[in-house]
Amino acid sequence: MEFVVYILYSKTHQKRYVGFTSDLISRFHSHNTFSKKGFTIRYRPWEVIHVEFFSLKKDAMEREKYLKSGAGRDWLQRNVLIP
Repeated sequence: MEFVVYILYSKTHQKRYVGFTSDLISRFHSHNTFSKKGFTIRYRPWEVIHVEFFSLKKDAMEREKYLKSGAGRDWLQRNVLIP
């Protein structure tokens, strides 16, 4: 099984969202369509602007945690272009 850390961006609200999953397509549809509550419902529509692949769940979880930290947000500012 492969795990994906992904970054979503809402052009409408200029917001980013970082998450991880083992099924990016289903998770993306969930953020844009199926969810009934939570952070992502308020800032629809989302687009995927960055993905990273991992073979271990632990590594994906650590990367997600890093990208949500102050240092990770700085890394995102420098390395992930906002469309």
